Amino acid sequence: MTNFSYADGDTLCEGYVALPEGAGPHPAVLIAHNWAGQSEADNEVARRLAALGYVGIAIDVYGKGVRGGPTADNSALMMPWMRDRAALRDRLLAAVDAAAAHPAVHADRIAIIGYCFGGLCALDVARSGTPKVKAAVSFHGNYVPPELGAQAPITARVLVLHGWIDPITPPDATVALAHELEAAGADWQIHAYGRTYHAFTFPGANNPAGGMAYNPDSDRRSWRSMTDFLGDIFG
Repeated sequence: MTNFSYADGDTLCEGYVALPEGAGPHPAVLIAHNWAGQSEADNEVARRLAALGYVGIAIDVYGKGVRGGPTADNSALMMPWMRDRAALRDRLLAAVDAAAAHPAVHADRIAIIGYCFGGLCALDVARSGTPKVKAAVSFHGNYVPPELGAQAPITARVLVLHGWIDPITPPDATVALAHELEAAGADWQIHAYGRTYHAFTFPGANNPAGGMAYNPDSDRRSWRSMTDFLGDIFG
């Protein structure tokens, strides 16, 4: 396990990589962080993925040293990227390119997953049409489309893991995403969990009045859905 450094133009990004046992190259799974920025929680996901046989790579959207707090209002960090989705796409594809060049990674077997803001990032990588990424998984993500012109065909398989009473992505937004993915020719799935709010995978989330709450059942079920999905793709 070590730092994973790469550049997007003049910006240095610093994430984390966890390697599985055995000789490579291995399939890789990138982890896109929530609005607080790259953190130890993402590193732990990378280690869990490495235990399953993947190269787990926790990527860094904001840039080296730019981090928020897990319980802070991190809007000032996230919103510039929400307003400039072309720049976000470029930053994400820089991480994909760096992962593909890693000596432990099978460059034709890459997936991306993400949480909250990172869920939107995973969807945006799929929307980019890059052939390098075979699968994208969104955990309680944001579904707002990037509006960067005509949507290219989505070739990555897509899995969306969704809390049905998440106020950030209400049912109409979820249905709109399904229509978007269908129109783009994607191989897609949406798993909606009843009585489940936003941030359902984060044990520290405990604000149902604000629309955020940890749900251990949905957390467990969504992880299992993801691992089955990746296993189906990468064998």
